[in-house]
Amino acid sequence: MEKGTNCFPTCHTIFLAWTWFLLLSWCCTGAEITCRSCSSPSPSWPSSSSRLRQEQRQPPPPPPRGLRSWPGGRARGSLGAAAAGPEPEPGAEPGRGAGPRAAALGAAGAGGGAPGGRGPAAPRTRRSPEGRVRGVPAAEGQRGGRAQPRGAPEDARAARLRAAEEPALSSTTFALTGDSAHNQAMVHWSGHNSSVILILTKLYDFNLGSVTESSLWRSTDYGTTYEKLNDKVGLKTVLSYLYVSPTNKRKIMLLSDPEIESSILISSDEGATYQKYRLNFYIQSLLFHPKQEEWILAYSLDQKLYSSMDFGRKWQLMHERVTPNRFYWSVAGLDKEPDLVHMEARTADGHTHYLTCRIQECSETKRSGPFPRPIDGSSLVVQDQYIFIQVTTGGRATYYVSYRREPFAQIKLPKYSLPKDMHIISTDENQVFAAVQEWNQNDTYNLYISDTRGVYFTLALENVKSSRGLEGNIVIDLYEVAGIKGIFLANRKVDDQIKTFITYNKGRDWRLLQAPDTDLRGDPVLCQLPFCSLHLRLQLSENPYTSGSISSKDTAPGLLVATGNIGSELSYTDVGVFISSDGGNSWRQIFEEEYNVWFLDWGGALVAMKHTSVPIRHMWVSFDEGRSWTKYSFTSTPLFVDGSLVDPGIETQIMTVFGHFSLRSEWQLVKVDYKSLFSHRCTKDDYQTWHLHNQGEPCVMGERKIYKKRKPGAQCSLGRDYSQTVVSEPCVCGQGDFECDYGYERHSNNQCIPAFWFSPSSLSKDCNVGQNYWNSTGYRRIVSNNCTDGLREKYMARMEKCPGKAPRGLHILTSDGKLVLEQGHNATFIILMEEGDLQRTNIQLDFGDGIAVSYANFSPVEDGIRHVYRSAGIFQVTAYAENSLGSDTAVLFLHVLCPVEHVHLSVPFVAIRNKDVNITAVVWPSQAGTLTYFWWFGNSTKPLITLESSISHTFTVPGMNSVTVQVAGGSTLIQDTKEVAVHEYFQSQLLSFSPNLDYYNPDIPEWRQDVGKVIKRALAQVTGIPDEQILVAVFPGLPTSAELFILPHKNTTERRKSSEADLEQVVEILFNALNQNLVQFELKPGVEVVVYVTQLTLAPLVDSSSGHSSSAMLMLLSVVFVGLAVFLIYKFKRKIPWINIYAQVQHDKEQEMIGSVSQSENAPKITLSEFTDPEELMDKELDTRVMGSISTIANSESTKEIPNCTSV
Repeated sequence: MEKGTNCFPTCHTIFLAWTWFLLLSWCCTGAEITCRSCSSPSPSWPSSSSRLRQEQRQPPPPPPRGLRSWPGGRARGSLGAAAAGPEPEPGAEPGRGAGPRAAALGAAGAGGGAPGGRGPAAPRTRRSPEGRVRGVPAAEGQRGGRAQPRGAPEDARAARLRAAEEPALSSTTFALTGDSAHNQAMVHWSGHNSSVILILTKLYDFNLGSVTESSLWRSTDYGTTYEKLNDKVGLKTVLSYLYVSPTNKRKIMLLSDPEIESSILISSDEGATYQKYRLNFYIQSLLFHPKQEEWILAYSLDQKLYSSMDFGRKWQLMHERVTPNRFYWSVAGLDKEPDLVHMEARTADGHTHYLTCRIQECSETKRSGPFPRPIDGSSLVVQDQYIFIQVTTGGRATYYVSYRREPFAQIKLPKYSLPKDMHIISTDENQVFAAVQEWNQNDTYNLYISDTRGVYFTLALENVKSSRGLEGNIVIDLYEVAGIKGIFLANRKVDDQIKTFITYNKGRDWRLLQAPDTDLRGDPVLCQLPFCSLHLRLQLSENPYTSGSISSKDTAPGLLVATGNIGSELSYTDVGVFISSDGGNSWRQIFEEEYNVWFLDWGGALVAMKHTSVPIRHMWVSFDEGRSWTKYSFTSTPLFVDGSLVDPGIETQIMTVFGHFSLRSEWQLVKVDYKSLFSHRCTKDDYQTWHLHNQGEPCVMGERKIYKKRKPGAQCSLGRDYSQTVVSEPCVCGQGDFECDYGYERHSNNQCIPAFWFSPSSLSKDCNVGQNYWNSTGYRRIVSNNCTDGLREKYMARMEKCPGKAPRGLHILTSDGKLVLEQGHNATFIILMEEGDLQRTNIQLDFGDGIAVSYANFSPVEDGIRHVYRSAGIFQVTAYAENSLGSDTAVLFLHVLCPVEHVHLSVPFVAIRNKDVNITAVVWPSQAGTLTYFWWFGNSTKPLITLESSISHTFTVPGMNSVTVQVAGGSTLIQDTKEVAVHEYFQSQLLSFSPNLDYYNPDIPEWRQDVGKVIKRALAQVTGIPDEQILVAVFPGLPTSAELFILPHKNTTERRKSSEADLEQVVEILFNALNQNLVQFELKPGVEVVVYVTQLTLAPLVDSSSGHSSSAMLMLLSVVFVGLAVFLIYKFKRKIPWINIYAQVQHDKEQEMIGSVSQSENAPKITLSEFTDPEELMDKELDTRVMGSISTIANSESTKEIPNCTSV
């Protein structure tokens, strides 16, 4: 969600066509509202990055970004960020937009040629008796390149004669000597009868990306002369930005370039003297308090917010991780404390929250959160009486509004609008205008208008044109006419054509603009509605020192000047300038090319200067609302005009024109005094009345209004005490004074009918028995409409008793919209009910873990119900609502997880081809809740997905096969990978070691892998058996043990029988070497470790008592017998005891391999638990199997204590 206005709250940096540009401060009046700048991303309300209407915030501008080609071929600069504060124009709302006026002058400047390169052909004109030229002023200047400083070559005598004949305005020119290399400038003129003008010029090095030189100039005589102040601020000080207090224009703040030093210079005497203060942070933007001249908020480059209560002399840190441009001062009359600050910031939990605190009391304990849940980033908007936020759950955004600081309520758009993006356009007159991009729109937005509380929105206009500004911001083609409430202009896309529409009742009814009847030459214009109409460019100038494509003033009601064209759709090539004197009912063309037109003397006079890329020396003045124009020269030498600055108070009747005489000349500042244009102060005989109407209908917004205007042609000055003296009386309410209420749609018969998705009875869902509610008739009077009687009684909502209703539409959800929770953290459940008596409905919530709570009504659960789960699992959370008329139930399944820290993949080291293998993923902690397992085998690209930690798999390809498992739990995803050697058959033997190895066993995977490699090398060295036929896996735990795998030689599939015999020989060699203690390795100097074949001790050989009992003798004989049996087996069967033999089950008669350590009756099963502590190896049991099976000993990671989340 974003906010856009017609104001320029920030300083703008603009490139000129010849690399000159100015950066000036500008004021934001709030009188003309359109979506001008929306920064963000995003959330916007959206986005991401939103620029809202923040009249007092002035961030410094980033470096310019180069030229941009605009339609018509005129080059204009890129928009930068801001640097000085606004100043209210006459009639602006107090405290709404204060600050110095600064802005960037346009590339083509205030003078300019036709956009399409159109030549200056002179039209047919008529000269009036007063000497005024009626029609289009003749084009001036040269067609070719830039003029030299002395103008175009011409006969000097003819030039003097021509200059003597033409009228001229009183003017003086001052050159900023020595600054010819400077390519940026910032200008501040206090206005309000102040004679002080400040100019900061800078040399911006585009290679270094910083300012390398600067000069500060000051004038005390309205710009006639200037004094250079570099010695007063420090000859070595490089200044980058200029700021002015919006409530006291005498207070000036200069910011040094951060590449050199971080400091500010403060003046309290309009820039005459300065005090320097060093900073320990870098300022990115400032926000001045609308009432207190000493209070400032500063936003740093590292996203910290600082406050000062002495105009920047001392600073205090308020909060870190604050979102850019999302901090606001309190609003008088709404916030209790004047030093309260609204901000959007990320807290320690990583979420973004809406916070408030006082500037001197912003510690963690002093902050408050008016909205209890996290919000989307860059979504907070504090505007007038409203506060807006956005919360996205399940991929869908929900918007909330607080009216007059009341509790937040969910914004209600039509049910199926499904917005992708939302921008707040205006909050004037106790109503919200919002532009919403819906799911099926790409380059257009729908315009919605709200009720007084900003909760219920209805559609005002579909498919309004949008575009991207120079900074990537969203620009909505909507313009509010100043001085008359209820009149808006919008460019709408109709059948792939952009057309301009106008409304006189705040969007209830729209119509096309009627084109002028005649052109400038008096010839009739053939343009018939609806096939042909007048279309206007509604973008305000991104450079406030050009007039923009459309303008109007509060002090000149009904007068509009705009650039546009006549035809079937809006065009950016064949354009002219049009004017309306009756609030947009009728239009006249005043120029055939693009001109800047400014309002002089409170809107009583107009001054025009042509857009051109050639130097000019003339401007045009009109006293009859553009019907005739008089040409005046303002300089003797043609000037490349960058822009013009008109005194905002207009009391001094002075205009300043900025420009250059040539490419390499200094800045030229031309002071133009137009006081001589006015012969006297206006008297009552110089005025006439004007009746506002809508195509002849005298009632506009429920009123008949009569305005006082100066008579056309009267060259009198209005003066500061001028008032337009509006006479108004209410009208009888008619159909046009009412719009459809929320949930209703206007049909062809002009009736408001409920939409298919809307139930009128739902409006009483929050109503309790015994109370009253307003039952809508489907209509609501347009906000700010002042009609009386008539249809008012018929269409007004009626107060009715609240009906008793059974609970219906019960919903339960979590505060963050997620169904996964970390164990031990708070879960906040929100219970919603579409219908039912909230005060007489019992609520019960069963958390699913044996705990339930009950409430007598909805009051205690409005902010959510919190609960902490002490164990992991899936819990069925059930909400039950019941009153005397019925009941309803809602269910939610919540996954509570313990954070997964580690996973170990338990796989066999060796497996038999085409035989099932059991693979297990062991997760720490073991009680982690419901997890999802993703299994990859070999080079497979699609995983197998299971909810079980074990899986059975058959390897079909011999050789090394990789196995990967990923375990997902909540937002955590962990992985482990192992390799399995796959063969047709193999044998294995358990190994043990001399006890000294246990002393050096740290029991970590890396150590076991390295020791296994050492044992393998020792076996190969002693026996001469190839490395590829030996695999050693060391088990975790103590005492240290391992398993030896004897693998067949490569390429033995064709010689299966002989290969098995060869494997028997390898086994015998290894067994002999191990039995003779020939296999040893040096762990470290002096530490020799012997490798043994693991043997079983069935009973003690010697009794521990003093005598020899018969049972001891019997035991000894048993051991001898067993030893003899082993010898016989070894001698005659040539099968080695304790050797596991693995092979495929075949019907070959000669296949007689029998596993000695197996489930056979001749030998017991050996498990790792006989060698190590079973508690330490509880998940790593050695499971040896008979022929056709595999070894499932896990090459486990650790035997440390496993964390258990159940102890939270």
